Amino acid sequence: MPADAQLLLLDKHAVEAALQPDDVLAAVREAFVLHSHREGRVFPVIREKLATGGVFGIKAGDVGKQNLLGFKAAGFWPGNRTLGGDTHQATIMLVDPATGRPVCILDGNAITTARTGAAGGVGLAELARPDSARLCVFGTGVQARIQVAYALRMLPALKLVRYVSSQGVRHPEFEAAFSGQCEIALATDRNAAVADSDVIITATPGGGPLFDAQAVQPGTHLNCVGADTDGKRELPQGLLARAKVFVDDREQARRIGECQWAPELPCTEIGDLLTARAAIDRQPTDITVFDMTGLALQDLTVARFLHERAIADGAGTRLAWPW
Repeated sequence: MPADAQLLLLDKHAVEAALQPDDVLAAVREAFVLHSHREGRVFPVIREKLATGGVFGIKAGDVGKQNLLGFKAAGFWPGNRTLGGDTHQATIMLVDPATGRPVCILDGNAITTARTGAAGGVGLAELARPDSARLCVFGTGVQARIQVAYALRMLPALKLVRYVSSQGVRHPEFEAAFSGQCEIALATDRNAAVADSDVIITATPGGGPLFDAQAVQPGTHLNCVGADTDGKRELPQGLLARAKVFVDDREQARRIGECQWAPELPCTEIGDLLTARAAIDRQPTDITVFDMTGLALQDLTVARFLHERAIADGAGTRLAWPW
């Protein structure tokens, strides 16, 4: 056995420096396509509440033809706010499928943020009306910010962004992030903002319905990010029944996503749109929903290109990891 084996570490700075939006979009699209063809496997998700008040989960999968195997250990720790740290914590490990040896450990926070933003961008490109000009986003955190960034990237007609903050007050830093890219303002009446928007993005901790169902007008598209655990939700009762529902993974969405509240309703995996296994004949009055629970394959395809680039560029830290 080789005594000079190494383990590559890519920390937050190395990961963030290498995450380019076009590359992330390509990797996320690949993950959806692999999932549609069932060339990549998504293993059952572990998602458990902790006595400390946090939530811990593991998402894992593999792509046999690519010798790609790995997992993300991640979760939500609300107490980190008082420590000045990120409430979401994630670490990704790539593993050699032939030997079980760890190959690369990557900071998962930046990857999770970027790949979820890119997944939202794919959803908008496939499902939102191309002339969508007005967006309402619930949340002002890291995920809300990346979702809006990809929305502006994928929807050229988007001009107006209104946001709903948790405390109902202005968030100058959030507004500054999009200064010069669009008109952005605090929504003082959430139902009125929803009714006047072409696209709704919900990126909150998923503590309950964020608006009234009747506020959603015909023709609206919704990207839903926050429901990723049993018991979480952001959408009001009855809305899914009015909509054409799309998911990243059908079983997972019905277990931990918005679809857990209406598991009997039909839904289509977005990867099937990309591979033409399914089609959408979107009418101007259709309401569409993309229930985003996050695929392990998204983490793995992004981690793979970061690992390959780091090897080529000499980035990261190499540790001796002898057999």
